[in-house]
Amino acid sequence: MSGCPFMGRGLRYTFNELSLEDKNGDSAQDGLNKASKGGLIYGDYLQLDKVLDAQVLQSELKGNKIHDEHLFIVTHQAYELWFKQILWELDSVREIFQNGHVSKNITMSTTKEYLSPASGFQSLQFRLLENKIGVPEILRVPYNRRHYRDNFKGKENEMLLKSEEEPTLLGLVEAWLERTPGLEEAGFNFWGKLQANIFQGLEEELRLMKAKPDSEDKEEQLAELQKQKEVFTALFDEKRHEHLLSKGERRLSYKALKGALMIYFYSDRYKVFVDLFNLSTFLVPRHWVPRLNPNVHKFLYTAECCDSSYFSSDDSD
Repeated sequence: MSGCPFMGRGLRYTFNELSLEDKNGDSAQDGLNKASKGGLIYGDYLQLDKVLDAQVLQSELKGNKIHDEHLFIVTHQAYELWFKQILWELDSVREIFQNGHVSKNITMSTTKEYLSPASGFQSLQFRLLENKIGVPEILRVPYNRRHYRDNFKGKENEMLLKSEEEPTLLGLVEAWLERTPGLEEAGFNFWGKLQANIFQGLEEELRLMKAKPDSEDKEEQLAELQKQKEVFTALFDEKRHEHLLSKGERRLSYKALKGALMIYFYSDRYKVFVDLFNLSTFLVPRHWVPRLNPNVHKFLYTAECCDSSYFSSDDSD
């Protein structure tokens, strides 16, 4: 569940339009939307009106609302539901042994006969979660060839529409990463220094490897170094990144990627969503990472977590 939160709003992100028409002979969306014919729906089947209204904050009732009390209640309610399921299964197993034979268990496919047309696609909270995280329209799976919001009516539909218009977590994280100090070319210029250090280091590694006696191991290591060079060449190619953005294969802007890598290299305390781009792919020897000057250093460190290996007063502007 990830993607661009700014679909269709005139910003820089562009995606190919997702068509609900079957262009490739895919029959996955074939069938009748039974929900439109009436009958049991997801929320009613799970009695979500009772479940989701069962979080009563005592601190709020007493005029001193504590934010984390909601998490406390939900966590323990979830525990209790799983305890109930465990006890249900234990009692079932005990009954089997008491009867002296294994009875035929009801399967999920059989269960669904009683649930139609209820479906997990009708989960309001799951759709709200997708919207708040930042799932773009292009990555959504249609439900019976219909827009996901068409499965919700009235207040629920309004809630979904509102969540689409609100700032998403992805967008907020992207903006935060873009503000990372030290990315300015006129200042510390982390990206420029990192690029120069990496390619200088790779050339040195290649030179040393080529000087070794010929062997099968040498050829393998030379091939690996060449692959690394290709990976980093692509990393520093902004046009390629923008192309991947347009295809939906990247989510963060190029500047946000720079900020994410800078934070990753300089402090373990700022690892935010680095898995989005598998940043470990771009790990390099520490001496290839540009040393921080005092002006940038103070933004990223506190006294108790300072790592002097990245700091040099000689690099001061």
